[in-house]
Amino acid sequence: MTDMDGGPAVDPTDPGLQPESVDSTDSTGSTDSTGSTELVERLQAAVLAVPGVSGLHGGPYGALATYLPGRRVVGIRRRDDHTEVHVTVAAGRPVRQVADDVRRVVRDIVDQPVRVTVEDIA
Repeated sequence: MTDMDGGPAVDPTDPGLQPESVDSTDSTGSTDSTGSTELVERLQAAVLAVPGVSGLHGGPYGALATYLPGRRVVGIRRRDDHTEVHVTVAAGRPVRQVADDVRRVVRDIVDQPVRVTVEDIA
């Protein structure tokens, strides 16, 4: 195969040329758009505002994240059937209560089940 300039053409379906598979779909199955970017940013702000949450956590190896154009938001991942939120809880705070509060604020924003995982105590 050659391209229009006579050089070798690049086959976009060549598996060796494909980027690493990254789940960057929103709940509708489409890639992130301004709407889903705003949604993830709202979720991030709401979770970080919960008393007792000291931060979002990327899970094992920091892999749990939502990939947005030019950046990623660790600790939040939207799926077709649920939203995952992974947090670090401040020491001395009631872990179960903080997790329930996180679940509540996220459910106010998304209309699907919410899975909250406390990854660490800081």
